[in-house]
Amino acid sequence: MSTSINYSKWQLAVMVALRLLTGWHLLYEGIYKLLNTEWSSKAFLGDSKWILSGFADWIISNEGVLNAVDFLNTWGLIAIGLGLILGIFTRVAAFAGAALLMLYYLNNPPLTGLESSLSSEGNYMVINKTLIEAVTLIAIAVFPSGHLIGLDRIIMQKSIKKEAYDEQK
Repeated sequence: MSTSINYSKWQLAVMVALRLLTGWHLLYEGIYKLLNTEWSSKAFLGDSKWILSGFADWIISNEGVLNAVDFLNTWGLIAIGLGLILGIFTRVAAFAGAALLMLYYLNNPPLTGLESSLSSEGNYMVINKTLIEAVTLIAIAVFPSGHLIGLDRIIMQKSIKKEAYDEQK
């Protein structure tokens, strides 16, 4: 069963803009962490109060694991951000970004009764900017944007040409 949906230019432009803006935010966060030699996820993980707190404590207690988590977090943010900005492997980047942000959320959700020592620019209850950005990334993954404006389009066009060539043989 194949359904064809035609999105308006405005709908597609908004999805591309959302992809670019979210990609920029994640890329910037990764670059900031890379350039800031003092940055570590230790403070964030130490503040974990919910279902991943035991796992966070284990990470903090092992310097090698903490260094690996910091490395993967930094370079993961950079790779996800670049993927979204360049529109390459857009769905993979968007789902990976959503998974990473959900890990952040599950460590420190804004739930009533959980005290957090991390400063915040607002007051949240259940829904915060991390959760909103994670859901945004899921929307980016399920709506077309990388194949419209991005390197995914070039890859898709080459794939279509190769299939057409193979069919002519």
